[in-house]
Amino acid sequence: MPWLQLKAQVPPEQAELLEELLLAEGATAITLQDAHDEPVFEPDRGTTPLWDATILTGLYDDLEGLQAMLERLAASWAEAMPEEPCPEIDHELLDDRDWEREWMQDFAPMQMGQRLWIVPSWHEPPEDDAVNLHLDPGLAFGTGTHPTTALCLEWLDALALTGELEGIEMLDVGCGSGILAIAALKLGAHAAVGTDIDPQALSASRDNAERNAIEPDRLALRYPEQMNAERFPLVVANILAGPLVELAPTIASHVAPGGRLALSGILENQANAVQDAYRDQGLIMDEPEIREGWVRLSGLRPRRDDA
Repeated sequence: MPWLQLKAQVPPEQAELLEELLLAEGATAITLQDAHDEPVFEPDRGTTPLWDATILTGLYDDLEGLQAMLERLAASWAEAMPEEPCPEIDHELLDDRDWEREWMQDFAPMQMGQRLWIVPSWHEPPEDDAVNLHLDPGLAFGTGTHPTTALCLEWLDALALTGELEGIEMLDVGCGSGILAIAALKLGAHAAVGTDIDPQALSASRDNAERNAIEPDRLALRYPEQMNAERFPLVVANILAGPLVELAPTIASHVAPGGRLALSGILENQANAVQDAYRDQGLIMDEPEIREGWVRLSGLRPRRDDA
């Protein structure tokens, strides 16, 4: 069965209204897409920013009455926003396809370093004797495809190869999907603590830990206000530059003497400010690792007799 697709380009302040109108006409799915591939960096907490030009698409399984639908949309728009003309709404018929299977084909196992692989659930592990992290692509939290996450995973893999992860406890600040904490556990860490301000992140982390057969007592999940003054031999924070600078005293305070720190979610032109913030907290910072305009910073807290 073919599908009817309606599509319009709107500024962000009009996207919510058009979405409501398309849903009221019975859309089975709504998609919002960036018209100009423009990234949105560091939104204010609690906001869901859109791009300067957003392509909004509605998908319908009812092919009858297209012209009447377009007329109703125009009339509803005029009633809700009389001072603005209704956006031009294009339409086309799409052939019926197995959309879920086509989406799944876009994701294949990804190697991170020498031993670690990210493996979607519908794929067999490419190397049975490798460290295979089972994690499906999702809408809300990272799955290893972004350079910031990949840089952190490769850093953890390198530590595992030298035995520096063996038996330690690590802290994952802003854990999101839990990918970094779970990877560290599968690479040899004894235990991990993941913190996040979002309850959905903690829930996603727990679900992913169960999917990877991580024993519940090895991964503790907490809100930041539940953290105490404990220190860890390994701390990772893959968030954004603004929060990394703001939270530098707190994040750095969790790095034990002799402990290592990795920071990511940083644009190349933000790296110096983040490095300076952590040097001010007594850490020795390494040269940045850069990929596709994103940066991973790493550092070390000297032992007391080395300081």
